[in-house]
Amino acid sequence: MRWRDSRRSSNIEDRRSGGGFGSGRIGSLLPIIRFLLGSNIGRVVLGLGVVAYFMGYNPLTLLDLDMSQTSSQVQIAHNEQENERFAFVSAVLAQTEDVWSKIFKDHGATYLEPNLVVFRDQVRSACGFASSQSGPFYCPADHKVYLDLSFFDELAKVHKASGDFAQAYVIAHEIGHHVQNLSGTLDKVQQLKARSGNIIEQNALQVRVELQADCYAGIWAKHINSRLEDGDIQEALNAASAIGDDTLQRKFQGHVVPDSFTHGSSKQRMQWFKKGFLSGKIEACAF
Repeated sequence: MRWRDSRRSSNIEDRRSGGGFGSGRIGSLLPIIRFLLGSNIGRVVLGLGVVAYFMGYNPLTLLDLDMSQTSSQVQIAHNEQENERFAFVSAVLAQTEDVWSKIFKDHGATYLEPNLVVFRDQVRSACGFASSQSGPFYCPADHKVYLDLSFFDELAKVHKASGDFAQAYVIAHEIGHHVQNLSGTLDKVQQLKARSGNIIEQNALQVRVELQADCYAGIWAKHINSRLEDGDIQEALNAASAIGDDTLQRKFQGHVVPDSFTHGSSKQRMQWFKKGFLSGKIEACAF
């Protein structure tokens, strides 16, 4: 995708200096616990992120490294890569602001722009504490998206979904949750889940939330169509497929349990992204 000539968003917070690579390590059982419990609105570690329950690890959590001894050459290369990624995230966020501001205006409403927090290793939000292992997530309580840039490496290496538009899809999905928050969908679903008391029904409601966010990501892609390049949409579809519940369960536990789905199957996630992309209209993503 073409993004280098895009404006940069001012709604981005850089909290990378507050952590450090050696801080906040979490035991290897956390990903398993997240996977078994699924996700609930307003809970960060089990939260609304695309991959909040991923089984994948950040390799740095498995190594006892003293990053202060890293060579200056590696540090420079790392900083250049992170600076590039930071600029990319800021540009994508700005694009989502432009798209959703116009859509809301067309519907007689005002889009309240969210902040995106870039952190390293761990972060504290209004929804609670989370580590980078939680994956990208949206916190309804403070209207912020949280992202550790190292997640892009995990997306490519662990889940085989590489490419800048795969990364942009992840951001657009989280912004989709912000749209749901502004429209009242998240509150509605939270109330329905609280009244249900049935975990299978609650999971089904959460799947609908995630699929709608995928659809909203497709709408965003439609509206920036002039900036897309060959293969971009396929990159997004690859990412959507890679993080489908059935694909993850089959990969990490060897079998699929549909009643435990919290994000939707690979097929569903691709379908809902395409639904938004083909229509470009928010009505196509009706809950």
